Amino acid sequence: MPSAIVAGATGILGREIVFELSRSPQQWPTVHALSRSKKEEYPNNVIHHHIDLQSSASEMASSLQNVRCEYVFFAAYLQKDSEQENWDVNGALMSNFLEALVTTGAMRDVKRILLVTGAKQYGVHLGAVKNPMLESDPWLTGPEWPPNFYYNQQNILREFCSTHNKEWTVTYPNDVIGYAYGNFMNLALAIAIYASVTRELGQELVFPGAPEFYTKFDSFTSSKLHAEFCAWAALEPRAANEAFNVVNGDTESWQNLWPKVASRFDVKVKPDQFASAAGAWTKVIKDRLPASLTSHGDKNQPTSTPLYKKPPVSAIAPSVGLEGHPITTQSNLVKQIDLVQWAQREDVKSAWQTIAKRDSVREDALEKATWDFLQFVLSRDYDLVISMSKARKAGWTGYVDSWESLDGAFTELEKNGVVPT
Repeated sequence: MPSAIVAGATGILGREIVFELSRSPQQWPTVHALSRSKKEEYPNNVIHHHIDLQSSASEMASSLQNVRCEYVFFAAYLQKDSEQENWDVNGALMSNFLEALVTTGAMRDVKRILLVTGAKQYGVHLGAVKNPMLESDPWLTGPEWPPNFYYNQQNILREFCSTHNKEWTVTYPNDVIGYAYGNFMNLALAIAIYASVTRELGQELVFPGAPEFYTKFDSFTSSKLHAEFCAWAALEPRAANEAFNVVNGDTESWQNLWPKVASRFDVKVKPDQFASAAGAWTKVIKDRLPASLTSHGDKNQPTSTPLYKKPPVSAIAPSVGLEGHPITTQSNLVKQIDLVQWAQREDVKSAWQTIAKRDSVREDALEKATWDFLQFVLSRDYDLVISMSKARKAGWTGYVDSWESLDGAFTELEKNGVVPT
């Protein structure tokens, strides 16, 4: 029976891979979970190892002397301040870990290495992308584009597997929905706190992001569904040496999700939540100016922050007939409410303290929530539609409703005493 190593075992995606494998002890009798600190109580077939993936290959090898496996799931990464730092640090993270397994002799038994990356593969952090996103889309390489550490990791993995005669698989999830306390990319926690505080303050729920994005489309990834995909892909012959998009299978918009969030937390959506922004937003759509818009005293007046000087879709614009189209101009992040500043307001802090004491939930959750990430996700002014056709053709049939996965993440946060029921 195969055994597995999961690196990054306490992250929002790695955590679920550990639990997914552990649910099938007859198929996965031993799962080695690797992380710097222990945050979970794992099932009996999971062995937790405290290991610093930032250490050298030789130091990691000393910690992994008796660890053997047939399948490696690499879901670890570190977020740095610049793209070049991300490239350097995360590349070293992966190459040193793989070399450590060579040093211990564990690599001799390995059949396949699965690398978890993300839709940053397509430049979703830079601006408007070509839709739908396909695994065959060209990489954004060359001096005109910033470094993308996912490219570095994939190149390292492919070269390593070619040298050592191993198979590989790569996943591209997007806007992950799941539970992992304090994780950098945790949408559910920040949304739950925002809605809970809004209710406590007796206010209506205002969408804090771009008015335009409210009616545009996004593709989400349930961390649980992603884990199921990883367990399937590790053993599936058709998944060998291939990269796959891994999203829920539906395409959602916040005009559908936001009222459901409001109902879930017993608040009402502000009926005219975009009315005060109408004039300024019309100007953004018409001119697509990168300069910040001014507030003029209205706290819901949108502000605009430019993204990269040219969006990813511009790379293929001539070949698809989009040259000169407005979508090829610089994209923006447009926010009605600055969530980072909102979370630092005294009335918000006081409201959360009241909630925490009354409902016995984590008071530090307000500061641990990833407000900047939620702001980014909600403030884009372009669609993100991700195709699952390649995975379907390879035999993958998994699907989950995105609202149900978000609702499930809220429930998990409640059960763990992070947000109020």
